[in-house]
Amino acid sequence: MTRIRILAALAMAPTAIAAVLLLPTPWLMLLVAILFLGALWEWFALAEIEDSLARSALLVLNLMLMVALVWGTGGTAATLVLFKLAVVLGVVWWLLAMLWLVHYDFASDHDTNARVFKLAAGTFAVVPAWCALALLHNDGPGWLLLALMIVWATDTGAYFAGRAFGKRKLAPRISPNKTVAGVVGGAVLGVLVAIVGAWILGATAPQLPLVALVALLAVLFSVVGDLFESLLKRHVGVKDSGNLIPGHGGIMDRADSVLAALPVFALGKIWLGF
Repeated sequence: MTRIRILAALAMAPTAIAAVLLLPTPWLMLLVAILFLGALWEWFALAEIEDSLARSALLVLNLMLMVALVWGTGGTAATLVLFKLAVVLGVVWWLLAMLWLVHYDFASDHDTNARVFKLAAGTFAVVPAWCALALLHNDGPGWLLLALMIVWATDTGAYFAGRAFGKRKLAPRISPNKTVAGVVGGAVLGVLVAIVGAWILGATAPQLPLVALVALLAVLFSVVGDLFESLLKRHVGVKDSGNLIPGHGGIMDRADSVLAALPVFALGKIWLGF
């Protein structure tokens, strides 16, 4: 299984990097919208929406929201106020998700109310992340690539640090394999990648501590994103959100950390001006 995971990652990473660096922002937004809507389809399954017609209708509603956001900008990249507002709402949502993680049993039943909360959570997770991606790419493909590399470095650092030093479990009821040492190792590598990458992209020496701070927050939020998807899977008793990617599960299994990290990194970059 580890070999399959590595081969799949080696195939996905160059494709993602090429798309970020070579595609114009509108085309990248379209491509990622398709991927994120695929992740939402899996999210709906975790929310126990089993009827394909209902899931399709919900997917169309989220697509219409994305189209409305683009239409609201007037077709100009200079006025992205709605996208920025969506990013702020996304960060607020992930702060609320932390409370949800603490109250494990919230919306864990299988009735209509639980589904409503989980469906709303899907929109607040996916649409702001898509807006954050657009804002970062519009500022320069390198900044979006750096945000993604921070998440990838965090996953890598967490894996090796967890295997070497992981004894204390972070959230055993939600994700038994995640350890405190893994989070620390992931944070260290993620912040280092952020500092080096920002320096390459032209950040000044006084800006690098700000980049490190934003990267650290993005790393911590990426852990929340990972844990939250694990929570949804625990509620319905499944191991993966899907089986589309060999060795990795579904799209959501690969996107959960990114969905939480992108709005934080984009908001920090806008706010602190690096």
